[in-house]
Amino acid sequence: MRWIHAAGRGLLVLVVVLTGYVASGASADEGPGDGRGPLTLATAGDLTGYLGSVLDGWNRTHPGEEVTLVELPDSADETRAQMITDLRAGEGGRFDVLNIDVSWTSEFAAAGWIRPLPRDRFPLDAFLPPVVGTATYDDRLYAVPYVTNAGLLLYRKDVLDEAGVPPPRTWAELERAAKTLAPAHGLAGYAGQFLPYEGLTVNAAEAVYSAGGTILGDEGERVTVDSRAARKGIGFLARGVREGWIPKEALTYKEEESKRAFQDGRLLFLRNWPYAYVAASAPGSKVAGKVGAVPLPGPDGPGTSVLGGSNLAVSSHARHPDSAARLLAYLTSERVQRQVLTRGALPPVRADLYDDPELVRRFPYLPTLRESVLAAAPRPKSPRYDQVSLVVQAVVHDAMSGRQTPEAAVRRLAAELAAVSAR
Repeated sequence: MRWIHAAGRGLLVLVVVLTGYVASGASADEGPGDGRGPLTLATAGDLTGYLGSVLDGWNRTHPGEEVTLVELPDSADETRAQMITDLRAGEGGRFDVLNIDVSWTSEFAAAGWIRPLPRDRFPLDAFLPPVVGTATYDDRLYAVPYVTNAGLLLYRKDVLDEAGVPPPRTWAELERAAKTLAPAHGLAGYAGQFLPYEGLTVNAAEAVYSAGGTILGDEGERVTVDSRAARKGIGFLARGVREGWIPKEALTYKEEESKRAFQDGRLLFLRNWPYAYVAASAPGSKVAGKVGAVPLPGPDGPGTSVLGGSNLAVSSHARHPDSAARLLAYLTSERVQRQVLTRGALPPVRADLYDDPELVRRFPYLPTLRESVLAAAPRPKSPRYDQVSLVVQAVVHDAMSGRQTPEAAVRRLAAELAAVSAR
């Protein structure tokens, strides 16, 4: 297999890897260049190192259909920008298959950069149901899920066990422990990813969804954020900073900074992706053996996570769509999906793997993650998602920083999102 490194390493981003077709002979919708031949697959950097052996297996058994992997930057924003540049080149572009963040599907589909896919070619019924929604736009399938993700609440099991306190299921329980138990043990209370970047959009959407609200409807054509639920969700985050059980330092946290704070023993609670549980539980972590994980809490019980992960799409100008179909059948097979987890430490989309006793022994968070994924929801769908996310980040950060009340922030969100939708 040939590797092309298009950029150096950056911050750890685990929300991107690959996706898949099903049915060995399946192909995307008919178009110029149908047939079999070599492919180029573009993805963000393979930081876990498992992808090479997976594609080596394909290349050994598919002469004439060799896959060249182009690794783009680890930064999601830079990867997206380079993919868009290539897609805009049309037939002059290099990329046949694209490994895209789940939040990009609507944008790429609306722009006509990726092909619509026939639903009956893929094992959609074998996937965890919510992940399929991340791959659709305007009621059509434009990508196929390959890796999923959902936020979890990590907690210091030793601290809660000593106090006889169960892990929180509601915001009130989280607040109470963050205000009382955390300072008694020299810890900060709760953190997520609150720097104004994509992570804050995710955290804000989770708070709004958990309170029963939404942000956009009708594929981004309708703004729905001006609601009591949105004020409650954003108010929860803003109140945490104001009252001190969310440390002000958390307003500078991305995934890695927040993981490090928890792993170094400075936090009682952390919202993060499952990879943070693996890192915090590994030898060398200051909290190894002291970590638990539960679904994110909500106002009255378990809340709603935002779905992470990646989908695989086929460029509208792919040279060999039939080979792309065969490659994606390989990548979505049960054997490769198992490797996604065991070698890549990334959550697969096939539901049956979450009940596999051997895998659950190795990855004890799997039942909790499955529960979180099944209750999760996609990020707001919009062909202008990048602009939507920028608005959410800026407004919610102002609310958490105390520059706006949650009520004023929601009104501003509604107005600015309406302006984005009207463009």
